Amino acid sequence: MPAPVIAGVDGSPESLAAAEWAAREAERRDRPLRLIHALDWHPARPDGEPVDATRRRSALRALRRAEERIHGAVPAAHVTDEQMEGPATAALLKAAERAELLVLGSRGLTGLAGFLVGSVALGVVGQATGPVVLVRAEEDAADEHLPAEGGGASTRTGHRDVVLALDVKDPCDEVIEFAFEAARLRRARLRAVHVWQSPPAFGLGPGDIALVDDPCRAEEWQGFVSAVLQVWRDKYSDVEVLQTVVREKPSTALVRAASGASLLVVGRHLTGRPAIVRTGPVTHAAIRHVGCPVAVVPHH
Repeated sequence: MPAPVIAGVDGSPESLAAAEWAAREAERRDRPLRLIHALDWHPARPDGEPVDATRRRSALRALRRAEERIHGAVPAAHVTDEQMEGPATAALLKAAERAELLVLGSRGLTGLAGFLVGSVALGVVGQATGPVVLVRAEEDAADEHLPAEGGGASTRTGHRDVVLALDVKDPCDEVIEFAFEAARLRRARLRAVHVWQSPPAFGLGPGDIALVDDPCRAEEWQGFVSAVLQVWRDKYSDVEVLQTVVREKPSTALVRAASGASLLVVGRHLTGRPAIVRTGPVTHAAIRHVGCPVAVVPHH
């Protein structure tokens, strides 16, 4: 059986939006959809004590609400569900091990005012060994598509760009392939964005003075981007690619590039130490401030 797309459901508006997005993605990928609700232990109880009936009923209601929303948006979706006992982060990480990708709301019911990403989502993103997509509560199907001729929302128009945060100094096949495949599935354009910054003058050696010439440096980065992407252009010849080189603060550039996108794809280095929660400053900024769904793809 093919690995499913899994959505974490906790009854929050974010998780309902995530479940619907996951259903659309499962349909695009021709994968089954599985909903997971984590039945967290109460802090005052010893680990392993059975969850009480009230919380099981609450979990069942959350799952049924998600299924109703999914079938309203994707009537043909094949959905199964599961209640998992244990701390939410650990349960979702375990579920992600058997998933094509895991989809979560960017903030759950326990999110604190002023924070855009809850602790569970951050914990999962920082430790998962497979792709995790974060979705905001306001996300709906029309947000993935270009506006209609009159400017109104539509699901009948083409998809908005998929944006890839590309680091040509450390290009990662897993991240690049995920972005190209996402663009192919949507018949969307892929926009690859590489961000660079001028080196400080005090860090230049005697033979490096040419690096101060920003136009020449930008052209050089464009060449690097073209070289990295060429093999993927050949493999995904049906995907239109736009490459952009920006001299700016990386987090600022990505937030701007993802404005109006259907999906932003960023990478995360695997640390080799599963207990370490690490996203990196650019990825962390993206999942906090970008408005479209963000796919975080781990890589070595």
